[in-house]
Amino acid sequence: MADSATPRTADASAAASCIAVAYSGGRDSTALLHATAVAAAALSRQGGLQLQVLALHVHHGLSASADDWLAHCEQQCSDWARSGLPVQFQYRRLQGAPGPAQSVEAWARAGRYAALEEMARTQGASMLLLAHHRRDQAETWLLQALRGAGVAGLAGMPREQLRAGLTWARPWLDAPREQIEAYVAAHGLRHVEDESNADARYARNRLRLRLWDALQAEFPQAERSLAQAAAWSQQALSLAEEIGAEDLQRWSSGGALQRQALATLSPARASNLLRAWLHQALGQAAPASLVRRVLTQAQHADVAQWPLPGEAVLRLYRGLLRVDQTSPSVQPTQALEIDLSVPGRHACSAWGGIWLVRSVDQGGVGPEVLRQAQLRPRTGGEQFQAHARGFPRSLKKAWQSAGVDVAGRQGPLLFSEADLLWVPGLGFDARRLAAQGPQLALDWLPGASA
Repeated sequence: MADSATPRTADASAAASCIAVAYSGGRDSTALLHATAVAAAALSRQGGLQLQVLALHVHHGLSASADDWLAHCEQQCSDWARSGLPVQFQYRRLQGAPGPAQSVEAWARAGRYAALEEMARTQGASMLLLAHHRRDQAETWLLQALRGAGVAGLAGMPREQLRAGLTWARPWLDAPREQIEAYVAAHGLRHVEDESNADARYARNRLRLRLWDALQAEFPQAERSLAQAAAWSQQALSLAEEIGAEDLQRWSSGGALQRQALATLSPARASNLLRAWLHQALGQAAPASLVRRVLTQAQHADVAQWPLPGEAVLRLYRGLLRVDQTSPSVQPTQALEIDLSVPGRHACSAWGGIWLVRSVDQGGVGPEVLRQAQLRPRTGGEQFQAHARGFPRSLKKAWQSAGVDVAGRQGPLLFSEADLLWVPGLGFDARRLAAQGPQLALDWLPGASA
């Protein structure tokens, strides 16, 4: 695009033949959708990648104007398509309402992202673009700091994030809002105005309406500086996650964490490991107060337990920490085929939990082994070998030897054809481990949210 006011778009050469854009109809998403469609059309004319752009709209049902916004977005995409831009329009209406302890903002955000992901996957898109810009990032950092957030909150919004094969990207995260406004004016783009942006009940709106102008008047570089602070926090978070992943591989197996790690590692590293393990087990960040209690109390007890969010409990038994569900476990009686060959979180409603699949350098199995795996209930007579130089033993004896209590034994057995592959609380059978090549590891999270 020749317009110097145009914020950069995502690298189209890295995209598949279909790219999605979250399109609310507001100024920022209208500009991003138009810029992406113009870039896609230019690629096509140059004989390059034939790129189809999907405009994904979510109807929240919260505003009296929501139907008008939907009509506007659909009409604008139709007009652009007739003018030669490769745009297709898709939308979803959210159903239900916020729960008793859930804010409208949180409910709408969760529903929006779920709907966007569903539409993008259905249409075969591998990348979904979001129109957040530098001001959004600066506001996010400031709001998180005022709430006392840790490094994960201060990191703000990531530029790119891969989740189960779909890349969520924010190509304009470094672009100032004024650049986007200039693009909208230069191209005469029509967009909607959300009246809720003037509602001071919401914290972000209060920041924008009452504080932001005064902040920039006193500190003209506030937006740039706060966005840079978020970038530094992202680096710190990435480093903590890398170290946490290494420590998880060393100190956890079969869904359990060794208590010894909490005393062996430095306090900061032990805290990082515990938070990483709990996040993996719960599918969400654990409360800071819980992390502090466990770090203090687990080192001085042989048996202990701590309540967790939802119907779950953290148990310490024979030197191992495990997350167990307090609700009755689901025990299907029939075998169930499942594909676990792609890293990510895979829901398994039949067994009431999810599988966490992650890439590892060693101690895993090849992806092809997990492509047509089977989940089966325990029937008796199964044999498990814990170590390469060991010998097969009954599951009961293997569990007892590993210190896995009854609660930690709940869940499906995983088979590859006739071979027992993985067992709750124990992990992979040593006879099935890959010697080399790409490898995957598994964790079963009963009752967790996908």
